[in-house]
Amino acid sequence: MMSAVGDAVHVLPLITALKRHRPRARITWILQPGPASLVRGHPDVDEIILFERRKGWGAFADVRRALRARTFDVVLSLQVYFKAGVITGFTRAPVKLGFDRARARDLNWLFTTHRIPARPNRHVQDQYFEFLEALGVPHEPVTWNLGPWPHEAEARRAFVATLPRPTVTLVLATSNPHKDWIPERWAELVDALHEDFGLRPVLAGGRSARELAVQETIMRRARHTPHTTLGVPLRELVWLIDASELVISPDTGPLHMAVALDTPVVSLMGYNNPKRIGPYRKFRDLMLDAYGDPGENYPISPEHREGRMARIQVADVVDRVKLWRARYRP
Repeated sequence: MMSAVGDAVHVLPLITALKRHRPRARITWILQPGPASLVRGHPDVDEIILFERRKGWGAFADVRRALRARTFDVVLSLQVYFKAGVITGFTRAPVKLGFDRARARDLNWLFTTHRIPARPNRHVQDQYFEFLEALGVPHEPVTWNLGPWPHEAEARRAFVATLPRPTVTLVLATSNPHKDWIPERWAELVDALHEDFGLRPVLAGGRSARELAVQETIMRRARHTPHTTLGVPLRELVWLIDASELVISPDTGPLHMAVALDTPVVSLMGYNNPKRIGPYRKFRDLMLDAYGDPGENYPISPEHREGRMARIQVADVVDRVKLWRARYRP
């Protein structure tokens, strides 16, 4: 699993389960630099091989060279796109376990030797657990161990000391504009959180043009200036989420990081199916589901629905924050 931060978070329970079941196992993970920076240092990840997509075809050559001297007992091909299939093809292992033909895309199944049984669509976390079932490895209890890790304690304390308290983290944007919320509504929400709940909003995310534009809108329109952490490294984002009382996020990696850290999160879902990639097992009561129509019992599927995020109003988010205060706040 090489790409998105959210997917990397979903892989962590597989890794912790494998090490719990077979403590002497050695786990190598092929990852892109972004998610690699999140999981580097994880106690159950023994080695990371970088796939640097920006290098184009050179990225494949680098990984092939890195894998040439290595042999494995099992390869878990968790990503269903062609690029992942090519990397799987580079590995030397008697068992290369992948998805069934119906769920593998881009002919990915051609690169695997074994496949998990075909099943209907499920939450992606449960789909990954099917790989453990095929190996006879129990996945309960589900643990991420995302941190903060003991060796980060001092750096975390210094970082948290810079934050306003009590903190609510607002994740401003995603990699896909169809999943983003309206910037002016973030500004209105900042004031509501400050005035009605006594929370100190902290802006989180990267420094893409869209994220900086949302930040500029908030700073210009909100009566109360939020604290901003845009562009902090992913491990510092872990510390921020861990130190927050609440997170509010669209469908992106920090949403799943909050679940892994057991920090309550109001998830804003509209473009992707929340039954498939919404918060796993936790904080579903705080989720705002704009993907479905009122009363719709839609199936679990990878279908996208554009234009749905605009359905979420500031008042809807405020209602979920009230629910958080009643159910989760100490």
